[in-house]
Amino acid sequence: MRNKKLNIMLMCAIAIALNIVLGIVTSGLKLPLYLDTIGTIFIAVYFGPWYGAAVGGLTNLLTGIIFSPKDIPFLIVSVAVGLIVGFIGRKFKFNFTTALITGLILSIVCPLIGTPIGIWVYGGLTGTGLDFLFIWLKESGNSIFVSSFIPKIINNLLDKIGSCLLVYFLIKALPKQYKPEKYD
Repeated sequence: MRNKKLNIMLMCAIAIALNIVLGIVTSGLKLPLYLDTIGTIFIAVYFGPWYGAAVGGLTNLLTGIIFSPKDIPFLIVSVAVGLIVGFIGRKFKFNFTTALITGLILSIVCPLIGTPIGIWVYGGLTGTGLDFLFIWLKESGNSIFVSSFIPKIINNLLDKIGSCLLVYFLIKALPKQYKPEKYD
């Protein structure tokens, strides 16, 4: 039992590190996606919603402590990712279709949660290559919420669907004895 818990904790630590590194890389390259929830999604599918939520929350807490306290409020989004993916992964087999639908759900839910936080913390900017779209929408007379929400939807459609499908293919590549129970 002790060995199993130690393995879970080690996997969670690796997932947090992966989230942080991928978040730094995509931010530095100004890519129109985040990739900072791949570890969270993997853990949520593999071990369930509570571990996924913990990995998501700790990722943002650590990036907030290490890099910028402004990242801390976004832990709400990351916790939601862990919970949503984890509960879906528990209820349904995590096959290609489930991964795609989960990514679509996250593509809506994450911006709904993250947009007000992004407006409060960063004035609506996303920190990605789509900030020009925010500025254009705002200058065109749209509200700050709409101007911030639309780029976040685009970012999240690419990011969350891509991340869920990447995790699906990663788990698919694992030997059968290492796959979660509810897997295609």
